Amino acid sequence: MEAVLWQTLAGTRGGPNRVRILSALDDRPRNANRLADDLDLAYNTIRHHLDVLEDNDIVTSADESYGTVYLPSERARRHWETIEDIISQVEQ
Repeated sequence: MEAVLWQTLAGTRGGPNRVRILSALDDRPRNANRLADDLDLAYNTIRHHLDVLEDNDIVTSADESYGTVYLPSERARRHWETIEDIISQVEQ
């Protein structure tokens, strides 16, 4: 999982936005629209990054309907120390 986290959050051009999204979700679960507003990013950008994070089991969704709420996955929580290391390096 560590390699997946490093690649997804730090190894690509979209990594910094994924870090911002994951940090926001750690603070409070939210839907894509709320994330777009809170992070001042386009809704389509948020959707793309959420799809990448969900495909890599870093975030999970509460349901599959309109207004789906996202939160960090249990797998991500088990590796949160690694995520914090990545966040500290990406934010430098």
